[in-house]
Amino acid sequence: MAYVNRTNAESGVNLLALRSHNAALVLDLLRTAGEGGISRLELAERTGLTPQAVSKITARLRADGLAAEAGRRASTGGKPRTVLRLVPEAGHAVGLHLDRDEVTVVLCDLTGAVVAERRVPLDLGAGAEAVVESAAAEVEALLAGAGVSVLGVGVALPGPLDHARGVLHRVTGFPEWDGFPLRDALAGRLGVPVVVDKDTNAAALGIAVVGSGSERGSGSGSGSGVGASGGVSAGSADSPGSADFPGSTGSSGPSSSSGPSSPSGPLESFAYLHLGTGLGAGLVIGGGVHRGARTGAGEFGHQVIQLDGPPCGCGNRGCIEALCLAAVDRGAVGEAARVLGVGAANLVGLLDIDLVLLGGRTVAAHQEAFVRGVGAVLEERARLEGVDDGAVPVRVAPGGARGVAEGAAQLLLAPLFGRGEG
Repeated sequence: MAYVNRTNAESGVNLLALRSHNAALVLDLLRTAGEGGISRLELAERTGLTPQAVSKITARLRADGLAAEAGRRASTGGKPRTVLRLVPEAGHAVGLHLDRDEVTVVLCDLTGAVVAERRVPLDLGAGAEAVVESAAAEVEALLAGAGVSVLGVGVALPGPLDHARGVLHRVTGFPEWDGFPLRDALAGRLGVPVVVDKDTNAAALGIAVVGSGSERGSGSGSGSGVGASGGVSAGSADSPGSADFPGSTGSSGPSSSSGPSSPSGPLESFAYLHLGTGLGAGLVIGGGVHRGARTGAGEFGHQVIQLDGPPCGCGNRGCIEALCLAAVDRGAVGEAARVLGVGAANLVGLLDIDLVLLGGRTVAAHQEAFVRGVGAVLEERARLEGVDDGAVPVRVAPGGARGVAEGAAQLLLAPLFGRGEG
């Protein structure tokens, strides 16, 4: 029987019911303000809402335990302003990363900070029933005795898959998963909402929401994600037509030295390339994760760049994934980095993105080599094309070994802040 604190789980349902567009904007600004907080006047200025609407929203957030006073701040005139902050412990989500050979599970508070984690070996080819049971057991072990409300479980694993239905397709190397309803199976086993997405999308979402800088994982809650703006200005806190937000949707490493400086603020357009036991991409365009019409975008590793190349687990030959992993197996890390760079350059040319972030255990083991190799290919492509402001920068993604699991938790958390959908 799954461990779920039913009383706390019920309070989590109230969080999932937070569907006001305006409230999501305010809540996101409270999140990004961190422990220092933000005043109601600043909230009104940054959202475009009336002070009356902000007062109603913040009163409700305080009544729900999501916001609290963080002190007072001197003003230019009149009495000092009361500042408010998010209450991180008011809600939690579980992030579950199912890799081909291990499972990582984290418990995150509302700021995305990890408060508990577990990592154990896993055989993704052991069969659906065995994998679901192992994953559920790890979630239960993480939650045992935690005594916190749980919004649900976000699950990230290799694709392809149907994010909207939570159904797996022919996971590369594990065709037996084709058609398996992982979301429903885990939700039935654990008794909480479950959201399923590709590992690369989850990681990209986590970066987009929390930020790319070294502050990630500090627990400060002051990430550099895209700030809230554009409130629906109305006299009441919940205006007609407010959008719904359903629940679907470390430190920085080395960076390439050429090209424009890496952005330190919101990340609106980037590609997260994950090279571990496989290769895939998470795409963020316009501040949101781009999943495509059938939620299948990001199968980056299976673009063919060598027609007579080595066979790939997907059934094709000469895929970037097969070429990269074969080079790594031979110890030719520089070659693998150049192959990855060719794919990254194609992606940059196609989407005109601002930044390339590299992650995954293979990159983690050779950070300098991959950043240098991928960056060199992008620099050469920029030179040939006569790009005036240099190549798109390349950096190691934040989050480290648990970055995908943290992003999986954001599949539940981000919609509360209006950040769940691409």
